[in-house]
Amino acid sequence: MIPSVNLKPLHWHPYIAPVDVERATPAQLDAMKVTPSNKKISEYVRTLVHDPESYTARTGLFNAIMYVEGGLDRADRELGALGASVVNGCRYCAVVHARRHVQLADSDAVVSAVYFDRADALGERDAAIYHFARRLSVTPSEALPEDIAALRAVGMNDQEIIDLIHAIAIFGWANRLMHVLGYADLHK
Repeated sequence: MIPSVNLKPLHWHPYIAPVDVERATPAQLDAMKVTPSNKKISEYVRTLVHDPESYTARTGLFNAIMYVEGGLDRADRELGALGASVVNGCRYCAVVHARRHVQLADSDAVVSAVYFDRADALGERDAAIYHFARRLSVTPSEALPEDIAALRAVGMNDQEIIDLIHAIAIFGWANRLMHVLGYADLHK
């Protein structure tokens, strides 16, 4: 039996001073309205919004990939994001998307298997998604037709596969942004 994983939230520390909301320009304030959550505006968002135009484009794309209705199940998108984040060494994103997967799946079994490097304990569909996320994240050009065939073999259709590719790919980018702009740890 695989033990449950402890997914304590991490805190992200920026290297560049985040925009002070009280001193933000009208363009920066407008850009921050596209943030998908109703939570406080994070330091990460306030760091990215130094360039409001690129932040708006990035967040619109992110929202369309991760929060769109239909297509690939949201938990599967989160598993793809988790797999990419693990490969890319982005602890912050790995924890965030592991926690979201646990919430959506109402179980920590998949996430525990991932964190304890027990891919053999995953069901067929989760294993295929996780394997593909890792494969695409390590060296995208080495993904093969057999990788797509493995996803189809577990019941995924072309739309779901495209959705998964988008989720994995955007985390290749998101993880790199987080690494360059700051670091994560357990301490505030």
